[in-house]
Amino acid sequence: MAAGANENANGLLRQYVPKGCNFRKFTESQVFSAVHQLNHRPRKCLDYRIAHEVLM
Repeated sequence: MAAGANENANGLLRQYVPKGCNFRKFTESQVFSAVHQLNHRPRKCLDYRIAHEVLM
């Protein structure tokens, strides 16, 4: 993964986990929900497919 892609992924993750937030405040269900939403988001680098489609 290129450095720019990593920074973009970090930015997307910040939508769910604000900087400086205590991870212990999140339930397992909330974490899995955020992961699911991020993995089912169309990505330009994947020709606007979702990561789940590419992996399957």
